[in-house]
Amino acid sequence: MSTHIAAEHGQVAARVLLPGDPLRAEWIAQTYLTDVQCYSRVRNMLGFTGTFRGERVSVQGTGMGQPSLAIYAHELLSEYDARTLVRVGSCGALTSDLALRDVILAMSASTDSAMNRHRFEGIDFAPTADYGLLRAADDAARARGLSVRVGPVASWDVFYSDRPELLERLAGYGVLAVEMETAALYTLAAKHGARALAVLTVSDVVVTGEQTSAVERERSFADMVELALEAVLDTPLR
Repeated sequence: MSTHIAAEHGQVAARVLLPGDPLRAEWIAQTYLTDVQCYSRVRNMLGFTGTFRGERVSVQGTGMGQPSLAIYAHELLSEYDARTLVRVGSCGALTSDLALRDVILAMSASTDSAMNRHRFEGIDFAPTADYGLLRAADDAARARGLSVRVGPVASWDVFYSDRPELLERLAGYGVLAVEMETAALYTLAAKHGARALAVLTVSDVVVTGEQTSAVERERSFADMVELALEAVLDTPLR
């Protein structure tokens, strides 16, 4: 039983979706899973396990930011034998050719966080998605006729940044969006030999100021969740 999840062994599935918002975790579980059981309410960071198309799937809230996500990802990987982790979250588009509710499959994640520099003693480790999951999500999108963007994102430590020009510079190098968790997720999955992917919905467009409401962020990002569920079922467990 881990410190921050406190589930019994066997209560968490090998395939786990990771929304930052615990209320989004509850919405996903209630909307898409059957035979749902809540296995964690520690700090109100809700976790659920149920079945989707006959396979066990868990949904675990992670909170905001890389330190918070790293706690839950580490415990899932090291104490509950999770093998596939897919972040389903929001992001801010850095280019005007992305619109609200567009879906991004994060191929890699740049970051301003020092977490990996501490881990690798100054080496700039490049956190990347699992190719099998990435391809499965892209194939699922094509089968549904859904247009998605595949490319790099930036995992930022500061939500209200004093240096917006740095995001503009990253956009000039092809970075599609900014969010706060993916780099840590990909790093920990690599450490544990697991698969990871971030499927992100554009909740705001940084360059235009457009944004969705809090309720929309919690409950209306169905395309992202459905792609994530299809991808985890179509990719073999390691």
